[in-house]
Amino acid sequence: MVTDTIASVLQSKGKEIHSVPPATTVYDALAVMAEKEVAALLVMSDGGRLDGIVSTRDYGRKVVLRGKTAKNTRVRDVMTTALTTASPEMTVGDGIRIMTEGHFRHLPVMEAGKLIGVVSMGDLARAVISGQADTIDHLHSYIGMNYPA
Repeated sequence: MVTDTIASVLQSKGKEIHSVPPATTVYDALAVMAEKEVAALLVMSDGGRLDGIVSTRDYGRKVVLRGKTAKNTRVRDVMTTALTTASPEMTVGDGIRIMTEGHFRHLPVMEAGKLIGVVSMGDLARAVISGQADTIDHLHSYIGMNYPA
């Protein structure tokens, strides 16, 4: 539901983080995205610091439309560095609002300065839909107990 926490979404989806170093070519980053079936990768430096995020949107806008090639462009040259992050205590509703207002679809989750996961707009939408389905089931059960069919 909208009031569930980001932590609960990470618990159900898992905390696996897909990342590449900044020196990776965009072509290789796209290959990782295809293999992992994701639309974005976190960009992590050697020390495990979160440097940015690179997405298929970045590829289209900053590589293709500028006449560059994916094999000759580094992730560091096209990644988004002005990142908004979430805390595990943030609600699903807050996460959706932040992503909608910021026009992005992936939200790194930080706890005590450490990256612990990432949630997508799809992850949060699934959490809302699942919560609504549970509510509907409970209401059907409640109504069914009080009124004969």
